[in-house]
Amino acid sequence: MTERAYTAAHGSAAFRRRHERAILRVTGGDRLTWLQGLVTSDIAAIAAGGGSESAWLTPQGRMITDLTVVETGRFTWLDVPAPLAATLAAKLDRLIFAEDARVAPDEGPVSVGIYGPDAAGVLASATGQALPDVVALSETSTLTIDPEAPVMVLADRSLGVPGFRAYLPADRAVGLEEALAHGGATPLDDDTAEVLRVEAGTPRFLVDMTEDTIPVEAGLDHVLSQTKGCYVGQEIIVRIRDRAHGRVARRLMGLVLPPDLPPPIVGQSVQLAGRAMGRITSAVTSPAAGRSIALAMLHRDAAEPGTVVTLEDGTPSEVRALPFGV
Repeated sequence: MTERAYTAAHGSAAFRRRHERAILRVTGGDRLTWLQGLVTSDIAAIAAGGGSESAWLTPQGRMITDLTVVETGRFTWLDVPAPLAATLAAKLDRLIFAEDARVAPDEGPVSVGIYGPDAAGVLASATGQALPDVVALSETSTLTIDPEAPVMVLADRSLGVPGFRAYLPADRAVGLEEALAHGGATPLDDDTAEVLRVEAGTPRFLVDMTEDTIPVEAGLDHVLSQTKGCYVGQEIIVRIRDRAHGRVARRLMGLVLPPDLPPPIVGQSVQLAGRAMGRITSAVTSPAAGRSIALAMLHRDAAEPGTVVTLEDGTPSEVRALPFGV
């Protein structure tokens, strides 16, 4: 972790290329109505220049992937985990029958994250966009800076500080990053971004959640529309909401270790009264907490905040609600 980048993310502004994500492009006149029947968020509510955090589920309500839907007006971008991009594009394309829609990986655009209390001002200066327009962005709104070669800006709180993601052609990303640095933003390395992510309690697909995860288990209730019509997996989600009142078998929780201990080994089990209750999925040393913290998917019997559990290596840890609030 870089102390300078961590301080900038909390006190001014920091930026990074989001290379762990990739972009799929969806084209065709039926693309939004087709997506509406697949993903968990309300795509019909997205106008040109709008965006939505979402997920694609199996009929059993388990995650195929998380994604961000970004609508440009002429086509739709899907922000997905980079290791899955080609596979997801092929799977989605096989679900197109009579609809006017096509899905393919798009290697042209990339996404750059800008984080910190000064992120809006630095981004406005770097893009030449009026500051009030940037500040007015909500959690799910986007701003089109260039309609002909779309540069979309989406509010992003995934690192626990005010932030934005800019989606733009790769050949323009270098210029944006140079302008951000010139405007006073600090480059944010991957290790520091990981510390911020874990402190914020933001799950990462393929790390803290997998294809066995139901979104509610990972705290992703905000990606599940409560008002739209049918989507794949909706029956299970509604059953959890209405019949089980949100009760699930396990939940992603935080763990706080005693002072002066290194981060625990990821993958080791978490135990309560001699019973395995889950495993650690992410772990870092948190400067704000002054100790090591971790994320763990825990059985509901061990998921009550304040519960003292024991790691596989014998280390005691306290269960915390997410985000940590450090």
